Amino acid sequence: MELDALLLSRIQFAMTIGFHFIFPPLTIGLAWLIVALQTKYLRTGDELYNRISRFWIKLFAISFVMGVASGVVMEFQFGTNWSEYSRFVGDIFGAPLAAEGIFAFFLESAFVGVLVWGADRVSKRFYWFSSLMVA
Repeated sequence: MELDALLLSRIQFAMTIGFHFIFPPLTIGLAWLIVALQTKYLRTGDELYNRISRFWIKLFAISFVMGVASGVVMEFQFGTNWSEYSRFVGDIFGAPLAAEGIFAFFLESAFVGVLVWGADRVSKRFYWFSSLMVA
């Protein structure tokens, strides 16, 4: 079997998309679990829900970073490995990618920062709101 540039590009993209296919859905599910736990904590004041939430936030943060890292690499691979494809569908595919970048990077990342580091720095309601904005 001959390893030409096309086959190597496909293998590289398969590895990247394989990682990216796992982590964003995992973070979406974990984000809603964190919202539910924070809602219970806000309503009941039971510290157990807060401790459980903090545990899942740590795993969420790791998964989020992996999803971002694989997503950035994946977007660059669209331009480098699949430049003809990107040129052909760029007008259609570019707008959703730009919107995803704006929403995910600016909105979600700001509130992920509050979620990870702001538990003792902001009010309970704002902390709950940040978990909702992440989800």
